Amino acid sequence: MPLFIIEREFAEQLDVDDDQVRSIEGINDDLDVRWIYSFLSADRKKTYCLYEATSAELVYEAARRANLPSNVVMEVTPLYGQVPA
Repeated sequence: MPLFIIEREFAEQLDVDDDQVRSIEGINDDLDVRWIYSFLSADRKKTYCLYEATSAELVYEAARRANLPSNVVMEVTPLYGQVPA
């Protein structure tokens, strides 16, 4: 399945609770989008998240439904090594 990186830029520092995570996971499941891994910037205002999905449009749609920013979504290919499971 194709891999995508999504860059999200937040106006305030990111602080997500367990209920919000479960809600986002439910939206992703509904769209067959699978979150793999995320990185958080040192200032806690940007995330870079790795997803599996059949298209970039589904990644954007999941972000829209979760009311999350989606500044950039790009398809990526692993250069070497293993994709985290």
